[in-house]
Amino acid sequence: MVGPYRELFSAPGTKGFVVAGFVGRMPMSMLGIGIVLLISALTGSYATAGAISATVAIAFAVAAPLSGRLVDRFGQARVLMPLVLLHGAALVTLMLCTAFGAPMWTLFVSAVVVGGAATSLGSMVRARWSHILGRSSRLHTAFSFESVADEVIFVAGPALVTGLTTMVNLYAGLILALVATVVGTVAFSLQRATEPPVRPDIAQSGTPIMIPGVALLSCVFLAMGAVFGSVDLITVAFAEDRGVKAASGLLLGAFAGGSMVSGLWYGFRHWRISLRQRFMRGLAVFAAGLTPILLIGDVKVMAIGLFFAGLAISPTIITGYALIERLVPGHLLTEGMSWISTAVGFGVAIGAWAGGRLTDSFGASNAYAFSIASALLAVVIGIGGNTWLRTPETGHSEAPSPAA
Repeated sequence: MVGPYRELFSAPGTKGFVVAGFVGRMPMSMLGIGIVLLISALTGSYATAGAISATVAIAFAVAAPLSGRLVDRFGQARVLMPLVLLHGAALVTLMLCTAFGAPMWTLFVSAVVVGGAATSLGSMVRARWSHILGRSSRLHTAFSFESVADEVIFVAGPALVTGLTTMVNLYAGLILALVATVVGTVAFSLQRATEPPVRPDIAQSGTPIMIPGVALLSCVFLAMGAVFGSVDLITVAFAEDRGVKAASGLLLGAFAGGSMVSGLWYGFRHWRISLRQRFMRGLAVFAAGLTPILLIGDVKVMAIGLFFAGLAISPTIITGYALIERLVPGHLLTEGMSWISTAVGFGVAIGAWAGGRLTDSFGASNAYAFSIASALLAVVIGIGGNTWLRTPETGHSEAPSPAA
């Protein structure tokens, strides 16, 4: 199983950008839960914590396609460096406003800048793999590896930030997220040899979101993001209701752990069925796997349930990125992948907001119904528009160009 993954790193420079990209995007699993833990501890309201977390996610979702387009036009380093410094300054401001009891509106303003200046580093890493490997069969393995790396982050990140926040200091988790994102992103930006070339002709190009398949995938990942955002917040409340709030990170780690295991398996296999069929099956398994958590009341059993619920996440995300890579013209690839991040970001915001409201009103266990409904919506959207996901590699018509 290790062989195909080892071969990826034979190209010069790959190890460097992979390690830097891994460190730089670690906060993607730490920022939301760190904010929820901090704000809920100080205000006693999961609704308020969810609203601020949602503000960060919405700002990121709005800005991600723009930053992706700028990267395609001006290069990764020229865009990432100023943005990550602004992001770091805004996160420090958010923590200071919280520490000194500043008016609530200052938290929301800081949250807007935190999210707006955040970058979709995972898209940048995948764009480098596409530049280095082209459309060879190894790109499937590379995308699988990156999805597994994401899940390692989601296994370790929530547990780490929860432990630091609950056992060391309320701000410790967010401080670690700040250091990781600045150091990792700067190191990633300085590695220019593997950076995809600048495409100045993008100014005259349309936007990938006008491609029907990209629009459909964005809607599907919007619904999936609502699952992720709601599960993150509701699980914290679920653990607190049972007197083990510190275990919430381990529960979320179990959710990501199932995805990590399936991602390793998925990347190792050589598939004969089309990407479109794999995507549809992944969505169906994702929805089915979530259903049992609504009936679980024990923390240990919930860890097992979340592990199995996460098994379909990586295969679905890997396939989604592979479809984007084949549907979108090369000079718009970073922006195309950023639309997935945007969709997930909006979904996470909706999920965090709805999860907080429903948890405060009906309790954590009942609030999981929203997560399951969001997963079912993803299935309905995906199946309903699956004909838009046909790609040249499956023997169908060429991918359309984006509208001007």
